[in-house]
Amino acid sequence: MLHYLLSRLLRAAVSIIMVVTFVFVVLRMSGDPAMVIMGADAPPEAIDAFRKSWGLDQPLWVQYFSFFEAVFSGELGRSMRDGRDAMAVVLERVPSTLALTVPAFLVNLIVGVPAGVYAALHRNSLIDRCVMVMAVTGFAVPSFILAMLLVLILSVNLGWLPSAGQDSWLNAILPIATMGFGGAALLARFTRSAMLEVLGQPYIRTASAKGLPWSAVVWRHALQNAAIPTITIIGFMLGGLVAGAVVVESVFSWPGVGRLLVISVANRDLAIVQAIVLMIAITMVAANMIVDVLYGLVDPRMHGQARPARR
Repeated sequence: MLHYLLSRLLRAAVSIIMVVTFVFVVLRMSGDPAMVIMGADAPPEAIDAFRKSWGLDQPLWVQYFSFFEAVFSGELGRSMRDGRDAMAVVLERVPSTLALTVPAFLVNLIVGVPAGVYAALHRNSLIDRCVMVMAVTGFAVPSFILAMLLVLILSVNLGWLPSAGQDSWLNAILPIATMGFGGAALLARFTRSAMLEVLGQPYIRTASAKGLPWSAVVWRHALQNAAIPTITIIGFMLGGLVAGAVVVESVFSWPGVGRLLVISVANRDLAIVQAIVLMIAITMVAANMIVDVLYGLVDPRMHGQARPARR
């Protein structure tokens, strides 16, 4: 088990370094922060002084190693806009993002898993087909389209809910619904597929032939074995919630990490963007690490083996 965890940790560290390196290079190739922040009308002397003060006049490889040296020392830089600590600015927005992502993840689990299981147990029934239609729709419709439809119907036409801001808990309903619907649809689809595959196995027929009640067969045998591919999807969704909040927070003007990322990219605020990307990368890698550990607990045969491919 120790070798299993160490190999996953090594892969996680390499993944984080690759992601941060890619973002580091792309940000510096996308435009000059000095020109964006100082303005095109600023004197050349002022622009040169700005670049020198933030180390932008140094070669790219020097900036790269300086950045990682700062990361390992716990310093992620300061905002080029107001000089504040980048991580402090990001952490201020984390509670607002968690106020959306945690309820949305709970909606994914509470709605998606039971819907998928029920649809599998009632295969080809009207309820099964309705669940699959909703699952395909939720999976196919982009989150920003769904968000705008909800705003148009529930806010503009009916006036039931506010469309933007963070004034009260009512403002969180539409963003949570947007994030929760797509995730629940995806989870329902994969849970149904996993359950159908397990229900067709010989040991399920054997358990039924021995006289076990159908509820016991489902709970003790089918669900436990169907949990392995379902855990993969849950881990993938958990890691992607913060990244998925970028679109939803922008549509609903929610002051979270996702909206801060969009604003910082537009302003070429490198330290803020790098801090957010690093946080998202660590979140997604940690989610995958948790999935790997759960695999080892649910199925000891997975120790030292590659995770099954996602469907």
